[in-house]
Amino acid sequence: MVQHHTGALRMSEFVFDSRSPGVGALAKAIWADQAQEIKAMGQWRKAWYPDAPVYPVALKPGGDPDSLTGLQRMSTAQIEAMQMLGAAPTRANRVTWFLEGMIQHHGGALLMAHDALAQSTNTTVRRLARQIIVAQRREILELRRMLRHDGFQKPEYERYDSLFNR
Repeated sequence: MVQHHTGALRMSEFVFDSRSPGVGALAKAIWADQAQEIKAMGQWRKAWYPDAPVYPVALKPGGDPDSLTGLQRMSTAQIEAMQMLGAAPTRANRVTWFLEGMIQHHGGALLMAHDALAQSTNTTVRRLARQIIVAQRREILELRRMLRHDGFQKPEYERYDSLFNR
């Protein structure tokens, strides 16, 4: 999840100085929220898994999620996939790139949050997952509003709606 959040930080930075109404402010708010969650997850990792490696890890296929032996180092491709950055935007398309990309990015967070609720018994993780679902829903709706304001309305913008209330 830290790698996923890092992708949101990088995406947001492309539009900090945007003159499109509300986009820069939203990007800065997303950046601040994601940075705060990265810090919290780092603290939890140190407290809960003091022997865990410092590099990004993922669960091995069939691995035990309650054991460090069930983890493996993330590949570069896995890290890039988690960050969901894709190709860098141009100055001309960066606002739409950010708004559309952040819908996809937040959709990925919704999927991971629902996965955490389904698999974790840790009350802190479950609370974070619920907070993520509420925040991502709110931000996806705002991102769609901004896109509509700019004349964009595509069916894929509603692709994650089924995850809003599950």
